[in-house]
Amino acid sequence: MATVSTYLLGMILALVINRKGTKFKAFWRFTFVLSIAVPQFVSLLVMRTIFNTNGAANILLRELGIIGTQDSVPFFTDATLAKVMIILINIWIGVPYSMLTMTGILQNIPEDLYEAARVDGANTFVMFFKITLPYMLFVTTPNLITQFTGNINNFNVIYLLSGGGPDTMDYYYAGKTDLLVTWLYKLTITNKDYNLGAVIGILVFVILATLSLLTYRHTGSYKNEEAFQ
Repeated sequence: MATVSTYLLGMILALVINRKGTKFKAFWRFTFVLSIAVPQFVSLLVMRTIFNTNGAANILLRELGIIGTQDSVPFFTDATLAKVMIILINIWIGVPYSMLTMTGILQNIPEDLYEAARVDGANTFVMFFKITLPYMLFVTTPNLITQFTGNINNFNVIYLLSGGGPDTMDYYYAGKTDLLVTWLYKLTITNKDYNLGAVIGILVFVILATLSLLTYRHTGSYKNEEAFQ
């Protein structure tokens, strides 16, 4: 979900910034590049501080009278809300990268294609779905597969925001927001269960590698490699 949302938001931002009517394009690009310049773990720790029990978000909600003076929103202690927060923050971190990637792709689409489409009477809507979108999907499909795999192994976001919590007895040492990679960390580093950790790690690798290869081999990027050259 986070991968698709990040991809779509990055595409929308790139299209808006790169359209001819947008002013101060360099400024908007610089704004997103600046957020990338901050190390990811710093951004995650700042977000965790803002949304903790006595963080800025809860203090602001108390000041506005939205919650009681002694109450707090359990951003990372409620299982459902913690999952929502993790997805939203992960999207916020990933959008600048997707936006810059899309910007590079948009700037490399041959203008001749659009000119030929205008001559044939195509409008903006048709040009987007017949030229822009297929070109972007063709180029970014391998990157999408990589992002999907990376999110399954996204250790930093889970470990630094929720730590895999809230804890539960329903799973074997796994919390409500744990991914396989953070669960493996708990199994091996915390609980010294190296045998189970090794088996799960190998299985995850085999499954992800197989799915990634099969998916890539069925994409236009693989079947028609020279289509946009």
